[in-house]
Amino acid sequence: MLEQVIFFTILMGFLITVLLSPIFIPFLRRLKFGQSIREEGPKSHQAKTGTPTMGGVMILFSIIITTLVMTGKFSEPTVKTYLLILVTFGFGLLGFLDDFIKVALKRNLGLTSRQKLLGQIIISVIFYLVYKQNGYPTEITVPGSNYSIELGWFYVFFIVFWLVGFSNAVNLTDGLDGLVSGTAAIAFGAYAVLAWNQSQMEVAIFSVAVAGAVLGFLVFNAHPAKVFMGDTGSLALGGAIATIAILTKLELLLVIIGGVFVIETLSVILQVISFKTTGKRIFRMSPLHHHYELIGWSEWKVVVTFWSVGLILAILGIYIEVWL
Repeated sequence: MLEQVIFFTILMGFLITVLLSPIFIPFLRRLKFGQSIREEGPKSHQAKTGTPTMGGVMILFSIIITTLVMTGKFSEPTVKTYLLILVTFGFGLLGFLDDFIKVALKRNLGLTSRQKLLGQIIISVIFYLVYKQNGYPTEITVPGSNYSIELGWFYVFFIVFWLVGFSNAVNLTDGLDGLVSGTAAIAFGAYAVLAWNQSQMEVAIFSVAVAGAVLGFLVFNAHPAKVFMGDTGSLALGGAIATIAILTKLELLLVIIGGVFVIETLSVILQVISFKTTGKRIFRMSPLHHHYELIGWSEWKVVVTFWSVGLILAILGIYIEVWL
């Protein structure tokens, strides 16, 4: 039964994305929804100008359809199912607006930082209100221990920080062909294992559905990418992985399982702090993946290395929770 659920869920998520892509990518080209590449980025990236973006729409469609169909077949939709869809769709919609402004209205920066942050906070608070209304726990457990901290109503601030933080972290990581697709598949796969271990079938099915969808997207997003997911995909995936961590009560474990996203974000923070305080840069360019490009690594080498680190961290996270 378990093997069937995993196989058919990941297969469905994969196939929907793969079958949609040959239809959707030419459609994006006709609409001239091409990516604009920043001039201050690596020069090698200028060749990517015009590559269709907003491919995250396909990922979102695949995730939602696969989750609803497979949950209905093998389990039963619960409040957690709809919370996962709410955050994923909400953050995806926010990313879609950002992408649309960039590519259709030709405003290169998209939504302003304040607009994006406000949208993220509103979605996070709505999530908290539904979460709290259904009596879900508001403590945080330290990974690998029985020690927990009850936050009470302060938990809303944690939820906002976690959802906003990880949606932006995944967004920052989305800078190389296939980088987020691969690391996200690994992270969601790890949380699928942990959700199954807790007998949270609906959360596990959602996690596997996401893994299947991004693996299908990777077929067209691997170097050289034929399509980018844009903020539509990266913000949705970041919000989704943070929501899964909250619903499984393995929030802090996400720092390990999603370690690649955390490292990428820290590289940006450290770069800004260093430059503002000393006038010097720690890295040749941030996020970190660009630093390795500028020291001579090929794009594919950077991506595979980051995938490998993500896999090691995912295995470590599972080990800490299941066997430690």
